[in-house]
Amino acid sequence: MKLLCLDAGNTRLKWGLRTQDGWLAQGVLAHDAIASLAAQLPATPDCIRACNVAGAAVAADIEALATALAVPLDWFRSSSAAAGVTNGYAAPTQLGADRWAALIGAHALHAGPALVVMAGTATTIDVLSAEGQFCGGLILPGLDLMRTALARNTAGLPEATGQFAPLPTNTDDAIVSGALQATLGAIERMAAPLCRPANADFCVILSGGAADALAPHLVLPVRRVAHLVLEGLAASGVW
Repeated sequence: MKLLCLDAGNTRLKWGLRTQDGWLAQGVLAHDAIASLAAQLPATPDCIRACNVAGAAVAADIEALATALAVPLDWFRSSSAAAGVTNGYAAPTQLGADRWAALIGAHALHAGPALVVMAGTATTIDVLSAEGQFCGGLILPGLDLMRTALARNTAGLPEATGQFAPLPTNTDDAIVSGALQATLGAIERMAAPLCRPANADFCVILSGGAADALAPHLVLPVRRVAHLVLEGLAASGVW
């Protein structure tokens, strides 16, 4: 069986064609290029499993893709439990489907306790126990959103294009470094209860478009996963 996994995020569509033996291909598309995916696939899938947080127009394009490929479409949604992971949200269906898929992907890839960090348009920081219990987590503005919010809502601050510095001495570096330090601090505070000596197998599972900016500054054990939501979509169903 060949499964086409689609992760429609806030800014891009990530896709992967998978068999039981592994990924045949993966890629990234702009939302307005979804129709072109059919021609890019190395083989015709038997089914599509899709996670969409990008709205109704993108959902319609995914449905049109499924129709063009003449394959069934399975919309992935949050639930109280799936693939060995238990959803600790007070109302489990209110958890974003992309966060839920990322948690499932992290549990499938890592046996110990983990902090699941998705660094995209927004940054989510979720606590996952070794037993697969999602205990709760944070949602922060992503690094770019922090920078643009300062530029749009203050009279004198620029759309910063600076570099990280421990002690910034110019405004652009101060804004970029502030966004990074705020996010790194949130990650480290959430990780503290999990990374005690008794939890030697703890790590941060890090994914998303801003992962490259965060990873060099984390002093915690880190495992980078290019497309964690796709991993969760692949792990969430019966083959």
